[in-house]
Amino acid sequence: MLSKQNKEVLFNPLSKDNPVLVQILGICSTLAVTVSLEPAIVMGLSVIAVMGISVICVLAFSNVIISFLRKTVPTNIRIIVQLVVVAALVIIVQQFLVAYSYDVSKQLSVFIGLIITNCILMGRLEAFALNNRPWPSFLDGIGNGLGYMIILVIVAFFRELLGSGTLLGYQVIPQWCYDHGYENNGLMILPPMALITVACIIWVHRARNTELQETSN
Repeated sequence: MLSKQNKEVLFNPLSKDNPVLVQILGICSTLAVTVSLEPAIVMGLSVIAVMGISVICVLAFSNVIISFLRKTVPTNIRIIVQLVVVAALVIIVQQFLVAYSYDVSKQLSVFIGLIITNCILMGRLEAFALNNRPWPSFLDGIGNGLGYMIILVIVAFFRELLGSGTLLGYQVIPQWCYDHGYENNGLMILPPMALITVACIIWVHRARNTELQETSN
């Protein structure tokens, strides 16, 4: 069973302390990979892993490793050590994608490599893993990775549905809608609409969680 503190570490990043909506981190990759659902889901899973067991765990592993090393790493080289650990795990994920999902790896392109410097990842390593034991650090990595992935999936859902009429590449808007004059919103697949969609989600989240506004003030 999880203690109350560990539950907060795991579940708070899903909404109350979401890295994208509340901390405003990871915006660049959120905008870049959300044109369709598939790369958004893969990117989210990959980040969870880099922060484990399988691709779902490549954000959790680095948290655990850094937590184990926290008492032996000199302060003045801690960032370098963090980057080395993350880079090794990212390479594993990247090679896994190339081997088993080459098309998705091509869609994600350089963004998988950029996980190495993802501000969510580095922020949790610096703020949490260096100061906590491996198990809470693992939960923190999983929680923040899931929180990040949830936003990726929501943004990608609306952008792909409204921009292309598909989900995961499958046509979901029936042909008769197009026959009666419906047209896909081409703006949704353009980069500015990713930012606007994220902004709308942040607005709704803040409106439903008034305590966040009080805290920020």
